[in-house]
Amino acid sequence: MNPKPLSKTIVLNDGREIIIETGKLAKQAHGSVVIKMGNCMLLSTVVSNYGESTLDFLPLTVDYREKFASAGRFPGGFFKREARPSNEEILTMRIVDRVLRPLFPKDYYNETQVMIQLMSHDENVMPDALVGLAASAALSLSDIPFDGPISEVRVARIDGNFLVNPSKGQLEESDIDMMVGASEDSVVMVEGEFNEISEEEMTEAIRYAHEEIKAQIKAQKELVKLVGVSSEKREYDSTDEDTELENQIIEKTYQKCYDIAKKGLSKTKEVNFFQMLNKN
Repeated sequence: MNPKPLSKTIVLNDGREIIIETGKLAKQAHGSVVIKMGNCMLLSTVVSNYGESTLDFLPLTVDYREKFASAGRFPGGFFKREARPSNEEILTMRIVDRVLRPLFPKDYYNETQVMIQLMSHDENVMPDALVGLAASAALSLSDIPFDGPISEVRVARIDGNFLVNPSKGQLEESDIDMMVGASEDSVVMVEGEFNEISEEEMTEAIRYAHEEIKAQIKAQKELVKLVGVSSEKREYDSTDEDTELENQIIEKTYQKCYDIAKKGLSKTKEVNFFQMLNKN
């Protein structure tokens, strides 16, 4: 008998619901969740290598795919298979990677894969706004060292009223189209476009998005507690840091670079200035 999946529901300000569910699909992954909003459904899975790594960087792969099957279709024309990721899919991967990557330990170099797939399409739901939530929830349910959770939302403004995760129709009426990624206590990433708004209006939009993100982070933490995931993360082979070399580099370069940054020089003048310092 299959165990009953566990879930948490996030209620947005306008009454729409996002459901985070785990325990039914992809149970062999280190962490997996299903995100539902309307008829839109995303499956997110994460795995990370336990083996010792010889790399000096985090080989993190974030892969997001919108399959034709999610809309009940299949590729037509000469090619009958799914092609390479679209530009929109690649941009979505980059936005999620940008928020996740800084939250892994700086000495964690084990290969890690975050795979998100659109399982069901809904014309009134833009799935790219849910991908950050899906990735973070899967990581939070795993034993992979990750200083989360985080989430991402799209914020719009229609007739002076802010709205998160709008539909395509609502977004066409909005003068703001902005993606915001954040942890519970700080905003990590902002990307978007606006129709001539003030700095104060942009700040207010980010603040509104962050409050919605906090509610999504709270739901992730409640789901982790409900599932009974241990707060103890896996042990891994950390690398030895050469603090002496690091201190020497800081001592010889930090103040020089800081002084150049304060001058507000053009790119060409900065390059010439650095060349002059190197000669000295």
